[in-house]
Amino acid sequence: MLLVGQKFPDRRLTDIPGEIFRELTASDFGAGLAPGSTVAVGVGSRGISNIDVIVRAVIDYWKSRQLVPFIFPAMGSHGAATAEGQTDVLAHYGITPETMGCEVRSSLEVIDLGHSPEGIQVFLDQHASKAAGIFLVGRIKQHTDFAGKIESGLYKMMAIGLGKWAGAKNYHMQARRLGLEAVIRSVGRQVLGSGKILGGLAILEDAFHNTAKLAAVPAANMEAREEELLALSKTWAATLPCDLDLLIIDEMGKIYSGAGMDTKVVNRGVEGEINPWPGIPHVERIFVRGLSDRSYGNASGIGMAEIITDRLAAAIDNNATWLNVLTATTPRCGKLPIHFPTDRECVERIVPTIGKPDFTQVRIGWIANTLAISPLALSENMRAEIEANPRLTILEEAYELPFGSDGNLPLDAFGVLAAAH
Repeated sequence: MLLVGQKFPDRRLTDIPGEIFRELTASDFGAGLAPGSTVAVGVGSRGISNIDVIVRAVIDYWKSRQLVPFIFPAMGSHGAATAEGQTDVLAHYGITPETMGCEVRSSLEVIDLGHSPEGIQVFLDQHASKAAGIFLVGRIKQHTDFAGKIESGLYKMMAIGLGKWAGAKNYHMQARRLGLEAVIRSVGRQVLGSGKILGGLAILEDAFHNTAKLAAVPAANMEAREEELLALSKTWAATLPCDLDLLIIDEMGKIYSGAGMDTKVVNRGVEGEINPWPGIPHVERIFVRGLSDRSYGNASGIGMAEIITDRLAAAIDNNATWLNVLTATTPRCGKLPIHFPTDRECVERIVPTIGKPDFTQVRIGWIANTLAISPLALSENMRAEIEANPRLTILEEAYELPFGSDGNLPLDAFGVLAAAH
């Protein structure tokens, strides 16, 4: 294996709180609200860089306007679809009443906002519904399940996040008929029609998942603005650098993607499709070694892997996983792959299924997770291809896959390697 670095532009912002205050002040959010009014700030469950810093700056802005903000989890079935679980998800991101200086109000209860023109019953978090206004904090990025002009972002948060589990179940079911983008737009417009949405703060991350752009998005032009921001975000997205026969992934989980692994990195579909996304590298087999502790046993997306370890299988909470995949109407994502006790056995068992009798010709890649794909390890048989690619740099010379005496690879090899490079 060769340790390889990928070169992506570093777009990180240096003053996140200052940028947020400037953006929100320029948009004059809250101008129509009486002093002392409550503002519900919706925060989701994804592993967004600097999310605690971002949310605290948003809370401080609303306080500066003599308003009373509180935070609520804008999540569907995450946190095992319980109020306590969703509070715990936020706490693990550093978002608590103590750190944010305001209440966190969590409930799965919703109110009915009627039916959209497309016939979809629409729901809204009950705590948020009682506030004078609702403000959303969310990242705009590609969705794991489909490609469109609006994918993951503020509009999706207005739909599935604000609708809680009741909404998530209904909207994903309707998506089987209409398509998820159409449902997100339909439900989002109905929620906007309630008059409760003030707008949101859109977060864009660069290829290294640094906070790269923070944009105030007023409710009045949320749909068009989100389309523009998603188009920009797609141009910044990181991908694997080349086709692979075997991709080894140290860890999957909800902290990295709604599907456990970013489908547009591993080139998989949540319905079991293999290499459905054009324009990104082909991946023949996927071996996943572990499940993040911060996924709370939810292994949604595990069905996209061909092989896993026994320890990953043992870490799965079937209730949390099955609840998520059934709510999302993607039951194939919950299928348990073949598994063996050690990393070495998993590699040795899966490689013959690739169809290359000469093992030295198998193209192997190894990453920490689908949010961290630089540095990565690539097999030495790709050296000429790596050296010809100006995006890639060999950081360390060839080494054997470092299986220990127990047959396993190091638990945090890439944490150490990333720090060194």
